[in-house]
This record gives sequence, C-alpha cells and structure tokens, in this order.
Amino acid sequence: MSSRDTIFKAIRQGLGRGPLDDAARKQLDARIANPPQHIRATVDDADLVARFAQRFESRSGTTERIASLADVPAAVAALAESYAIAPSAVVGTALGELAWPEGWQIDHGAATIDVMLGVSLAWRGIAETGSILMLSGPDRPITHNFVPETHVVVLPVEHLVRHYEDCWVALRERGQGAPRAMNFISGPSRTGDVEQTIELGAHGPRRMHVLILG
Repeated sequence: MSSRDTIFKAIRQGLGRGPLDDAARKQLDARIANPPQHIRATVDDADLVARFAQRFESRSGTTERIASLADVPAAVAALAESYAIAPSAVVGTALGELAWPEGWQIDHGAATIDVMLGVSLAWRGIAETGSILMLSGPDRPITHNFVPETHVVVLPVEHLVRHYEDCWVALRERGQGAPRAMNFISGPSRTGDVEQTIELGAHGPRRMHVLILG
C-alpha cells in the first residue's frame, strides 16, 4: 500500500465509509468535469490573454507579449538590463534549449540564496484570477518560484485556461497523477503585516514578469 492509499484509507475511516461504488464515482466525475456555475467566477471575455494580463497586473505583476520561444532570452536580457541585474539566471530544463546572448551564465539546477533571476515555464495560466500554476519536477525546480528576487515566467497562450477547475481537468488528462507540489502564483510576493504597509518581496520574488508566448 502506498502512502497515498494509506491517507485515503484514513480519510474514509474518519467518514465512516469505504471506497466509492461505480455509480457514485460517475456522479463525482461528472461534477468535476462540469462544476456548478455558481461556485466559480464568470469569465465572459473573448480574449483570455487580456483578462489574464489585467488581473495579473492588478497585483503588481507585469506582462509582455512575445511571438516565439526564441524571443525569450532577448526579453529576459532586456528586463535584466532595466533593473541592473547581472547576466546570470537559473532556468528550468523545460526551457533548456534556448540560445542565450553571449556573456550570460545559465544554471539549470536549484536556485541558491545568491540567485537574483529565475526563468520558468508555466504549466497553466488562469484567466479567471490572473494566476500561474507551477508544477514541481526535475525540469521545473520549485526553488525557482521563491528564491530569486526577480521571477520571469513563460506562459504559452495554449496553456491559458478560463477557470481553476480547468487545471484539474488538464492534470487528470495528462495521466501522470499529481506532482509533489503545485503552486498557484498571482504576482510578486507581498505582505502588509507591518503597520498595514504593503511590502513587495517579503517571502519570495519582489518582481514577477510573465512572457505571454504566441
């Protein structure tokens, strides 16, 4: 029995029931595929990119449109120059084939405390809230999401969905189960704990820039 099975068994015992029968499972699967409209926000916008950008930028994030994956290094280099960031970045191997400008130092490992810039490939973007879903894995080190002061995320337009629930459908369809960690990120890290004053970069990146690809 796996750890997952052990946890579910404990939950079922707490609820006083066994595994779902076929009829109950089909009913649950139907609800997951078509959640009641009242439990999620209405996203009527024909342009999901505009909706995503507006929501993301409302929380101090920034966005930029690029035409192709090959444009990523130049866009990152321009951003780094604008903030006087050294030409060095941690980049997940999901973006490992990119050709970086001469002089750039690229590391595909975990982000250490001295790393100032991280570049990641988003798994999904959610237009409803302007959020990014990042999945952990060998090609997407989770430290890239939280350690660098500036985080650049590449979001292909075909990975943009309307609602949170659409992410769960996509996760089931990929057939690999849930990763060790999933992070929904809706902009730069912030806190208002001290005198109710908003401070960016409190528990993670001070800046978050999304390159909307396509």
